[in-house]
Amino acid sequence: MIVARSCVRAKRRLQTLLYSRTAPVYSAAIAAMAPPSYFHNLKPGRLEAFSDGVLAVIITIMVLELKVPHESGVAGLRAVLPILLIYALSFVFVGIYWVNHHLLVHPVEEVDARILYSNLLFLFSLSLLPFFTSWVLEQEHDSFSVILYSLSLVASGGAFMLLRLAIERRLRLSGLPLAMDDTVTRRKHWISLALYLVAIPVALAAPAIAMAIDALVTLVWILPDLGTREHRLNPRIQSRTQPLRPPTNPQDFSS
Repeated sequence: MIVARSCVRAKRRLQTLLYSRTAPVYSAAIAAMAPPSYFHNLKPGRLEAFSDGVLAVIITIMVLELKVPHESGVAGLRAVLPILLIYALSFVFVGIYWVNHHLLVHPVEEVDARILYSNLLFLFSLSLLPFFTSWVLEQEHDSFSVILYSLSLVASGGAFMLLRLAIERRLRLSGLPLAMDDTVTRRKHWISLALYLVAIPVALAAPAIAMAIDALVTLVWILPDLGTREHRLNPRIQSRTQPLRPPTNPQDFSS
C-alpha cells in the first residue's frame, strides 16, 4: 500500500514537472499557428489614398457626361445651362465629402474593421451619384428622377454618418477626447439627412423645389467649420476635455 501511494505521488510530480516545462513551448506554438489580427495596427494612410482615388474617379465620370451642344452662341449655352447646374451641384457634393472626409480621418492614428467597411459603404453609395445625376438630366428633372437623386444623397449621407460614428468610437477607445466641434458637426450632419428626406416627398409635387432643398444643404457644408467657428474663437465655449491653458505672457495678466 505504501509503495503504491509513493508511485502515485511520483507520477503526479513527474506530470507537474513535464507540464511546467512544456506548457510555454506549447503556448508559443499555438500562438504561432494562430491567424494574425488583420485589423491590428493599421494606419489610415491607405484608406485616405484609396478614398481620394475613388472620389477623383467619381468626379471624372460626371464630367465625361457633359456634351457640347449642337446650337452655337447663347442658344447653346442656354441649352446646356441646366446640365451645368446639376453637374455643379453634384460636384459640390463630392467636394464637400472629400474635405470633410479628410478632416474626419485625420485625427485617427489607427483604423479598425468598422472604419474600413464603413468607408467602403460610403464610397459605394457616393459612386452611384454620377448615375443618378445622369438620370435627372435624361429625364429633364421629373419627379421620379429627383426622388432617386435625393435618395442617393440620403444613402451617401447615411453611410458617411456610419463612418463618423465608427471613427468617434475608435477615438474613444484610444483615449482621445472628442472636441466640441465634433458634436456640432454631427448635429449638422443629422440636419442634412433630415433635409434630404424632406426633399423626397416635396419632389412629388415640385421637383425644382426639392432640388433647391438639396442644394440648400451645401450652404452649411461649403466651409467645414461653419457653425463650429464660435467654439474655436470663444475660449469660454470649449470642451471639458480641453481645458484652457494659463497665460504664459506677463502682458496677459495686465490686460
